[in-house]
Amino acid sequence: MIKLFVGLGNPGLEYEATRHNAGFWWVDALARQLKTPLVMEKGYHGLTARATVNGQTVWLLQPQTFMNLSGKSVAALARFFKIAPSEILIVHDELDIAPGMAKLKFGGSHAGHNGLRDIHAQLGTGDYWRLRVGVGHPGHRDEVVSWVLKKPLLDHRIAIEQCIDRTLQAFPHFLSGDMEKAMLQVHTHKPVRKSKPLPSQSPQQNILVQNTDTIPKGNS
Repeated sequence: MIKLFVGLGNPGLEYEATRHNAGFWWVDALARQLKTPLVMEKGYHGLTARATVNGQTVWLLQPQTFMNLSGKSVAALARFFKIAPSEILIVHDELDIAPGMAKLKFGGSHAGHNGLRDIHAQLGTGDYWRLRVGVGHPGHRDEVVSWVLKKPLLDHRIAIEQCIDRTLQAFPHFLSGDMEKAMLQVHTHKPVRKSKPLPSQSPQQNILVQNTDTIPKGNS
């Protein structure tokens, strides 16, 4: 089963609505669904929450170290609670997947993603689960940095939000460890094809009730 759900992004208002923060958006939505607030824990270098669902405990984490040091936060929490890499799901933005789509995979390389690169280094392995949320590609590698650090187009943001809603429906499967069913839920969708250069706004998301409790503090 997945015990630790990690969303990758950059802290700060200037990055809040940018493509690189798609992982943050996913964990924000999960926290709302579980009705558990994310709070800063210095010992884990991130915003954290703990929820008890059907008698099982899960942790939510948003590293506040900036993307290229994400592993420092992930490793600190995972080691403190003795969570194995195979029990971790990392949610991150993916350039090579269209907005509105996502892919679930286990293991593999970091493929140049700076957040995954540091998680690999800090955990000492790439054997953890990844949920790759599509944000699309600018079309040229020289534009990648600018692309991920900008807000998505309106229809892309809506497609990403809809993707988050859909993939969150796989949460019970993540919790039970039925990753085949989780993959079916995550992968069955078609991408949005057109885009408009309009300001981005986040639509409201549905909230489901779950039991929660407060995360204990780690070593500072």
